[in-house]
Amino acid sequence: MGTVGVMATLSRLTQVSVGELKGIGSSRLATLAKSGIRTVADMLHHVPRDYLDRTEVTPIAKTLVGPEVTVVGEVRSVSSRRARGNLQITEARIGDDSGEIKAVWFTKNYPFRKVKEGDRVALSGVVERFRGSLQMKTPDAEVLDEAPERILTGRIVPIHPQVGKVSPQIIRDAVHNALKRSRPIDDPLPVEFKAARGLMDRDQAFASIHFPESREEIGPARKRLVYDELFRLELALAMKRRHMILEAKGTAHAPTGELAGPFLDRLPYRLTAAQARVLDEIRSDLTAPHPMHRLLQGEVGSGKTVVAVASLLDVIEGGHQTAIMAPTEVLAEQHYLGVNDLLAKAALSPGLRGEGERLGMESLFSGEEDPAVHLGLLTGSAAAANYDSGITRPQLLADVASGQVDLLVGTHALIQEGVAFSRLGAAVIDEQHRFGVAQRVRLKEKSDGAEPDLLIMTATPIPRTLSMTLYGDLDVSVIDEMPPGRSPVRTRLLSKAEEWRAIEHIEKEVGEGRQAFVVCPLVEDSPKVEAVSAVSEHRRLSLLMPDLRVGLIHGQLPSREKEEVMASLRAGELDAERLEVEVGIDVPNATVMVILDADRFGLSQLHQLRGRVGRGSHPGTCLLLADASTQDAVDRLDAMVGSNDGFRLAEEDLRIRGHGTVFGTRQSGMNDLVLADIMADLELLVAARRDAFGLVDSDPELADHPELAEEVSSMLGETVDWLFIA
Repeated sequence: MGTVGVMATLSRLTQVSVGELKGIGSSRLATLAKSGIRTVADMLHHVPRDYLDRTEVTPIAKTLVGPEVTVVGEVRSVSSRRARGNLQITEARIGDDSGEIKAVWFTKNYPFRKVKEGDRVALSGVVERFRGSLQMKTPDAEVLDEAPERILTGRIVPIHPQVGKVSPQIIRDAVHNALKRSRPIDDPLPVEFKAARGLMDRDQAFASIHFPESREEIGPARKRLVYDELFRLELALAMKRRHMILEAKGTAHAPTGELAGPFLDRLPYRLTAAQARVLDEIRSDLTAPHPMHRLLQGEVGSGKTVVAVASLLDVIEGGHQTAIMAPTEVLAEQHYLGVNDLLAKAALSPGLRGEGERLGMESLFSGEEDPAVHLGLLTGSAAAANYDSGITRPQLLADVASGQVDLLVGTHALIQEGVAFSRLGAAVIDEQHRFGVAQRVRLKEKSDGAEPDLLIMTATPIPRTLSMTLYGDLDVSVIDEMPPGRSPVRTRLLSKAEEWRAIEHIEKEVGEGRQAFVVCPLVEDSPKVEAVSAVSEHRRLSLLMPDLRVGLIHGQLPSREKEEVMASLRAGELDAERLEVEVGIDVPNATVMVILDADRFGLSQLHQLRGRVGRGSHPGTCLLLADASTQDAVDRLDAMVGSNDGFRLAEEDLRIRGHGTVFGTRQSGMNDLVLADIMADLELLVAARRDAFGLVDSDPELADHPELAEEVSSMLGETVDWLFIA
């Protein structure tokens, strides 16, 4: 560790085991490692959760019973004795010019054993009266002659978070030892950034966050360390973005309009202004020579699919293949049917003969001509095509490899061995948070030569704060406008005892020709979780509503059975459907969504489910059945009732959960932000992003800032690797 005249860097401290610190043996080393504290750098970022103000020294005679105080005096006597249970009791009388107090400790392994008669000591603790005399039980004590740098008394004393059985006191001593042996810590941040942002020096920030001389130092110290954490992340994102733009080989598409033109002209509606704006943004990317990496956000029903299909048609016009990858078979099949329906309306596809009719979407015209756009579906259990109703899986794979398939829709089956594209030019990944990074990389590898353009599409609103942090390497488009005529879904919260109200509402809507969904969180009954299961709920609802045709769908059903249930629902052959949580369900005639045990769902899940009703000409109602037992659950349900704005709900969800695992929605296993709270620190996030991207613009490889480059790599570790291949 640091020696006199040697400047330590944060990167070097990531290479020093926390086991080098005083008081951290093998057992404590293992405990700390489980919580992610493996190096001295990790320990320095384990900042106090609170502070005790022991700066004021009180004369012994003026101490009050109750509050904690700090006194300084001379040890006038020390005695020890053993009590029952082999407990050692040590007592010391400490006096100053005003009076005397007794200190008592009930243990045998504490630094006070060094206290001896004649020592000048400082004590901090709670004063009480015992048999008419002043007394402190187990106070913190420091011998002033031996400890000129006091860390327990007469100063602001840090309280570090406990880690397992490693106490705050042990951690405090280890941090003090780390600072003593590693300071001064180098500061690689450009001076102009520190001046512009009003940031203190890094070395002082570490000292002040752990052992401040005054409370006024704590805020500026935290600000500097939070900025550093965000700045490192944004540097990684900026370098990745620069790499993609300048080094990644893409395709500059030159659309002719022969497919996208008729597609847009023959839609039964006009694109909203938001859809048109986003389509222009995507088209600008497609004509550039570097690969597109764009995130498309939009509420359920906002028209993301139409924009995505129009974009893919631009790519197909140039002779390239395209793909849409969805996380579940239900969603993949829904995309297949929905895309073909859109193409059929533009006379680019004859509709789905045979298979499509069985799925509840009859052919829109009966011609047998070869479609202008060859569309295929590939999942783990299904293969279909709009140009061959009897296509087999081997034939579909051969058609993809030969380039005959223009647009292939599927699940992760698209990236399995045996699936080879002839010339993949663009891919849409829907609900991408359901995919791991490695899966997205394999999709890229399906392209021969140039990287395909990538459009990441999600109906889960992402707060601006998360979007900047998680997707700072991507361009972001938002469809923030719903198509005209869509009424907001009315949301009501009911107790479980009021379930009869939900049954009444379902029966009323079904009686008027509409349909309903009932959602519950489990498929099978579980003795460990008090939640309704899909299977038992289906049986129960069938008994409660004997006049209604109730279907069942969930993720564990075979694909064929799911298709049949969905086809029956779309065809109006079912009145209500009990389903496990699935995205991609699209039944315009559905107007009621009942969510059982709604308190067990996340806010984004609830909002997604609500968006599945009221998509036709009739308004929708979402009924939340729950007896919430936690404040977080109450807050989530209240937020759902109070707003239909997905982005506002996303911000509220982040507020309720805290920033938590920031990378959790992108790639499991990444570390949390340790110090930053992206809600509270939004201003610093914006500043760090601006500084990082500006620095990379002027110094793309950080050649003039090697310590920063080394720090990003050493501090983020594998996170950097994930960022650079996502």
